[in-house]
This record gives sequence, C-alpha cells and structure tokens, in this order.
Amino acid sequence: MKLQRTLLVILLLCLALPSLAAAEQDNFAVEPLEDGGVAITRYRGKVHKLTVPDTLDGQTVTVKGPKGTLTQKLSSAMTLTQEGGELHVTRPNDLKENRSLHGLTRTLLHNMVVGVTEGFKKELDVNGVGYRVAKDGKKLVMNIGFSHQVTMEEPEGITIDVPNPNKIIISGADKQKVGQFAAEVREKRPPEPYKGKGIKYTDEVIRRKEGKTGVKKK
Repeated sequence: MKLQRTLLVILLLCLALPSLAAAEQDNFAVEPLEDGGVAITRYRGKVHKLTVPDTLDGQTVTVKGPKGTLTQKLSSAMTLTQEGGELHVTRPNDLKENRSLHGLTRTLLHNMVVGVTEGFKKELDVNGVGYRVAKDGKKLVMNIGFSHQVTMEEPEGITIDVPNPNKIIISGADKQKVGQFAAEVREKRPPEPYKGKGIKYTDEVIRRKEGKTGVKKK
C-alpha cells in the first residue's frame, strides 16, 4: 500500500513536469511514512509530505499536503485509470481539442501538487498619497481614495497578509482562487496610467501616459 502511494505521487509529479521528470528523474526521492503519507525530498530543494488516495472517484483526484487539501474533477474526455499504484491519464485521440485537454490535465495535477506543498501567492502594491491598507481580524481594510473604507472578507482557503500599509500578500493552496481573489482586490482601485495611483501587482508594469498640457495661446 505504501509503495502504491509512493508510485502515485511520483507519477503526479511526472505528469505535471514531463520534460523535467525525463531529464532530472534522479532529483526526486521518496520515503514512505508510518502514517500513510510519503516524504518527498529534493523537490525544489525542500522536503514535503503528501498523502494521496488509494482509489479514484470517477474523474476526481484528491491530494493532501501541509498546505491543505485539493480536490479536482477532471474533464470526462480524459480517461483516468489506476494500475499497479500508478495514475494514468490518456486521451481518446490526437485531435487538437483533446491534446489541449491532455496538457490542461497535466497542468491541473501539477498545480495541485505544488499548491498543497509550497502554496501559491500574489503580491500587490498600494500606491497613492494617503492610500493604505490594514488587516482587521479576517478582513482586509483599504483606504484607497474614496470617502469610505473598502473592506473585503478573507475567503476560505485564502490567507491575507499585510506586512506594511502599502503591501498586500495573498496566499493559498488553490492557484485559481489565489489569482481570482487578487484580481478582485486589484479591481477595487485599478492603477491609473498618469500617476500610477491605485492597486497593482508587484510585478506589473503600468504604461504611463503624459498628462494633458494647455494649448499655448498666440
């Protein structure tokens, strides 16, 4: 049973990173644990612990790790089979749509493994005179140029950190949820192109516009 869990975790990683698995297969090392999980060593230089299912529930795959539990229902066009402790994902044919779904399935499995081990995060910067943010319990409180404060509740599975009044860090195991919530926060005050005031992703580049100048009278 422990060997099956081990093989399943290895295959999840290999499905998500086929080129890496082929080139650097020796970089992955696993060790069964007494509680039914496995320790993955030398994966991105860290030691992780995962618990994976012994059986599949139709097209649903569940992965558990230190950052949480993720369950993903995959496309019915793909065939999921578990044989000898290995998880196989196959496509019915080589049509463009099915090739795309095959690649998407690999990406989803990869994001699940990374999410429950390392997690995902989005960082946002708050720019503007008098603009500031703070954390009040599980609420994000933002003063962003309106006559009132803007507050947002911390969703389930999402963690909001405010290391300083002009920085927001959103993290979680589910990459899609992290990205969606970060986009919702940014939408509360998108950066304007003249002075750059507003909320932007830390790595986002704002294309600035020159301000309008008065027409010189003759």
